[in-house]
Amino acid sequence: MKRSYTSIFIFLISSIAFAQAPQKLNSVEIYEQVQKLNFLGKVLYVAAHPDDENTKLITYFSNHYHAQTAYLSLTRGDGGQNLIGTELREKLGAIRTQELLAARRIDGGEQFFTRANDFGFSKEPNETFAIWNKNEVMEDVIQVIETFRPDIIVNRFSHNTPGTTHGHHTASAMLSLEAYDLVKHQPKRIFFNTSWWFYGSQEAFDAADKSKLLAINSNVFYPLKGKSNNEIAALSRSQHKCQGFGTLGSRGDETEYLELLKGDLPSNTNLFEGIDTSWNRVKGGNEIGKILYEIEKNFNFGNPSVHIPNLIKAYDLIQKLEDSHWKDIKSKQIIKIIEACSGLFMEAVADTETTTKDSNFNINIEVINRSQSNAKLISVKALQLPIETKNAILKNNEKTSFQFKNVIIGESVDYSNLFWLKEQQTEGMYRVSDKSIRILPEVSSNFPVVFTIEIEGKTIEFVKNICYKFNNPDDGETYVPFTVLPDVTTKIEPEVIIFNGTQSKEITVSVKAHKANAKGVLSLNIPNDWKVNPKEIPFEITTKNEEKKFTFTLYPTKPEIATKLSAKAQIGNQTFDDKLITIQYPHIPKQTILVPSESKLVKLDIETKGKNIGYIMGAGDEVNKNLENLGFKVSTINPNEISIENLQQFDAVILGIRAFNVVDELKYKNKILFQYVEKGGNLIIQYNTTNNLVTKEIAPYSLELSRDRVTDENAKVSFLAPSHKVLNQPNKITEKDFTGWVQEQGLYYPNKWSSEFIPILASNDEGESSKTGGLVIAKFGKGNYIYTGLSFFRELPEGVSGAYRLLANMIALDK
Repeated sequence: MKRSYTSIFIFLISSIAFAQAPQKLNSVEIYEQVQKLNFLGKVLYVAAHPDDENTKLITYFSNHYHAQTAYLSLTRGDGGQNLIGTELREKLGAIRTQELLAARRIDGGEQFFTRANDFGFSKEPNETFAIWNKNEVMEDVIQVIETFRPDIIVNRFSHNTPGTTHGHHTASAMLSLEAYDLVKHQPKRIFFNTSWWFYGSQEAFDAADKSKLLAINSNVFYPLKGKSNNEIAALSRSQHKCQGFGTLGSRGDETEYLELLKGDLPSNTNLFEGIDTSWNRVKGGNEIGKILYEIEKNFNFGNPSVHIPNLIKAYDLIQKLEDSHWKDIKSKQIIKIIEACSGLFMEAVADTETTTKDSNFNINIEVINRSQSNAKLISVKALQLPIETKNAILKNNEKTSFQFKNVIIGESVDYSNLFWLKEQQTEGMYRVSDKSIRILPEVSSNFPVVFTIEIEGKTIEFVKNICYKFNNPDDGETYVPFTVLPDVTTKIEPEVIIFNGTQSKEITVSVKAHKANAKGVLSLNIPNDWKVNPKEIPFEITTKNEEKKFTFTLYPTKPEIATKLSAKAQIGNQTFDDKLITIQYPHIPKQTILVPSESKLVKLDIETKGKNIGYIMGAGDEVNKNLENLGFKVSTINPNEISIENLQQFDAVILGIRAFNVVDELKYKNKILFQYVEKGGNLIIQYNTTNNLVTKEIAPYSLELSRDRVTDENAKVSFLAPSHKVLNQPNKITEKDFTGWVQEQGLYYPNKWSSEFIPILASNDEGESSKTGGLVIAKFGKGNYIYTGLSFFRELPEGVSGAYRLLANMIALDK
């Protein structure tokens, strides 16, 4: 049977919490779902990144109006930084996707994306559209609007002030406004969520023409929740943990402003004025409304199951609606309410967290009716298995359970992976051939189990996803996604391999088995003129989840080169060449990512001086690990153990990115760092943001940070101090060393400093003045204080040879 596009969307979007414990609504939550069921209105909020959304307004629309509210983030935030770990790029995008979903579970919204890849900061929208495929992003924005069909669109940013904020921001508003006129089902009105900030000052805002502005007191109090709107919104925003956006809740009146861009301006604060949000909106809805409004008016909080007969009547009428859009949406909503009112619990739990395509596993089925409603389990359908017909009466609080035994997933099922990473991406766009899923946050129903249950004489299908659960000694019952993995995965260590000269190097390759008795041959794909010994290594792993390591010796060629090294495992006639990445934090579901098993291979001629490096971690980067590629001994320094005695053993001490933003101890340990320099040490400070510095005294002399940055990684670099040692010893730095950089040259450069500092480099984005704060060095006592906004944290993991050479010189100063 052909399924409608909209019904696929609703089916997928409704299961976003698949990796969480099953949602069990209490009576208040059921009542709120009934309120949403009885409101036929929608709002779409539009911006560019995770964290751009105004959770206060999303919470307000979702909980004050009970409107179906969604946030469209054009990107997944892949280009940002990470305050809770070292994951960047696609891995960071996976985290931020899940943080958005966690936020929406709190504020009551839904989530959409486009295929736009967050390539990093851009200063205006033309630069953004030069990297994004504007037509494809527009196609996705239109798809979201036509699929979701909002009555109201709210833009976070202004469309007509390019160059005043992130280029992605302005681009999101431009695309939204343009799409408004192109969609088949045009929304009633579109707003810009403005504030005094966009006017430059409160005074300018007070003096501005407000004839097209609507002022809303959004911070209402919800007695059923016991929280104000902004208290809920703060909990939602605080889910953006990798960006450090924990937020205090607020109480009392607070005004939000909406500037009308197109459509008609409501005459009062009812944003849905002129829009029928009752059941009368749809043909045949009047009779449904009579039933459901009565349930809302006389809701039985003590025993919601008394409403099931009338809910069934309403469900039956919804199935007869001619409007397929509202039919699909309201069917899904009312099924959820019926399930909750009846206390129905349905679960399909695999007896293993992971399986391979040809491995056997069991699925444990549990069904229980925790109400007095008349219910019967008709059947259960899982995967491609024969339907398990039961016709079992579900008596109150009596569990029905059975097992699908020796289940095999089969070759037709894809490996578990993030859908937007399955195809080759570009710098600006992800590739998703399947149009039906490309705007979704995730595809969560890869392994659907259909429970067919008769309730009060009506047969309804409830869809769950296979999951895995276990008892965690710390957290008790814990749910994680059920995943399908290759027979084996491989991993090359390290992820960046630096060859200096022609000396050979031992390469470690791990092979992890995801089934028992995995036996095959491991080999490396190397550049044509390189040599490897041995050419292949047999492996045999008897236990599932066991991992073994194997060693190859790699002999480089003479010319400098940057390329890739890949590993493959051959089992019979099958080749396995994926690396498994798992991301696990307490606030999001476990993420499984499969990427090609590769390592960056860099052959360069580089000299190093100094051996021991101390590294003080900041917000999270892998510069310390990458420096070990050059033969440095890198020791992580606990901030609590910073002392002059501990520091003096190191030839250089390096602070990780944003250390002065996130390491509280530096507010009083900074003086010890300066003392280390004074006694002859080299102190290298990587970039910090201008906000939330733990101390303004980040240098022994005056040094002021700014928001200056060079976003064009290919911007021409000139040398302001060509004779300085950092450009000459032990490696001669030339313009060539600034080729091949990725994402950006640098960020948050200082723009004011005392005369003791020597600026080393200058570069700028097109049309801008020269930025000279990317690398500044000052002698202090016997040592060197070095501040750099250059993005070493991005370049070293990508194997950019010039970045390695320049950093080696910084470490070697006066050694």
